[in-house]
Amino acid sequence: MSDKRRLVYSIIQFCQKELQAEDLSDDAKESLEVASQCLQSAYALNTEDKHLEVSKSLPAIFQEATKNEPLHKKSPPSAADKEEAERLKTEGNNLMRTEKFVDALEMYSKAIELDGSNPVFYCNRAAAHSKMNNHHLAIEDCQRAIDMDPSYSKAYGRMGLAHSSLEKHKEAVENFKKALELEPDNDSYKSNLQIAEDKVKSGVSPGMGGAPPMFPGMGGPGGLDLGSFLNNPALMNMATTMLSDPNMQQMMGQMMGAGGMGGAGMPPVGGPAAGAPEGVPNMQEMMSQMMGGAGGMGGGAPGAPAVPGAPGGPGGPPASMESLLQAGQQLAQQMQQSNPELVEQLRRQMGGGQGPFPPPGGNPPTQ
Repeated sequence: MSDKRRLVYSIIQFCQKELQAEDLSDDAKESLEVASQCLQSAYALNTEDKHLEVSKSLPAIFQEATKNEPLHKKSPPSAADKEEAERLKTEGNNLMRTEKFVDALEMYSKAIELDGSNPVFYCNRAAAHSKMNNHHLAIEDCQRAIDMDPSYSKAYGRMGLAHSSLEKHKEAVENFKKALELEPDNDSYKSNLQIAEDKVKSGVSPGMGGAPPMFPGMGGPGGLDLGSFLNNPALMNMATTMLSDPNMQQMMGQMMGAGGMGGAGMPPVGGPAAGAPEGVPNMQEMMSQMMGGAGGMGGGAPGAPAVPGAPGGPGGPPASMESLLQAGQQLAQQMQQSNPELVEQLRRQMGGGQGPFPPPGGNPPTQ
């Protein structure tokens, strides 16, 4: 037991030293701290047990023991397996283009089973994971691809996008910097690096308590500079024109009424905007209400006042949050179809991101 305790003590020392590393994220350091505490509890020791210390550090012992031992790899795939793996990868790429992400993920996994030495398969599977909002799994697959090919710029870029989606902008900055070192002329990496650096400087943090974004890929409510939006004539004109579409008006009515925004329906939000077609609401008042100017989210019928203490009313819980989020997502899709130019302007206004509205010239999903 004494030798085992000395080994565990060396592992704890390693964990403690890693906590001082600058290249580890806060989440990684927290995990290391938990691991160290669990080991100390399981083996009834702590960092003060200096009598268990050995003369060499654990990394030095490990390096010396393994310096002549190559990595254990699977036997090389046969020519037939490599060919079939490539076919499966291509099928996965085609499924990604038709947004059948679950099926694409299965194809990439099958390709990996046949040829686990190809980093492209892992990077493509990471893209499928990200499309399904499994960003942690995407990061793991990107890391596997990088382990196999440290010069694989796309894996760094894709990992950066996954970190951005998790609001881990510091990690995203490092990923995009590395991607740019390997591919200096890639405009997508430059753009995404700038966005991530801006997020770090502004101290952006996740909003809505972990709730899914109303407009995926465009940031949460905290990501929009409402004043800049409302004072941008081009954006306001495009938005007003778009809202003359009856389908869009109906969807906005659902979102602001049945979905529960301030207990007010649409279009009676201050009447038509000056010079706008009849029935188009005043955009400034409507946007202010949507983004919180009306005193938060309310439930109830369109046009009805919020009841104090009731769901959606002052002092009450938000009403029908799920309906609101669904309406917002439908609105985002309708916006993309009816006015992609406005969507692009909104994406820029909100600082970029992934989802239905990816950055221009973004990292291609597959190869």
